[in-house]
Amino acid sequence: MATPVPEAERENQSTILSPLVGVDLDAAIRLRWALRDIRAKRTKLTPVSPSDLKTLIEMGLVDLRDDAPMLTNKGHQAVDE
Repeated sequence: MATPVPEAERENQSTILSPLVGVDLDAAIRLRWALRDIRAKRTKLTPVSPSDLKTLIEMGLVDLRDDAPMLTNKGHQAVDE
């Protein structure tokens, strides 16, 4: 039986994960790490999976420039939250 999450904690969780609110927790964590890797230009060492990259592009958090993923302004805001 699942324990209900208090309202204040739910609001805090959505603030931490926004704009990834609609994504399940495991995927949100994975996508946040991908955003951090893209920002730090570590994608040659730890490449982002094609499906995660597609998701980030569809969410407007990442653009491809010269075949390299780059954060959009919205992507920078998501990492800084």
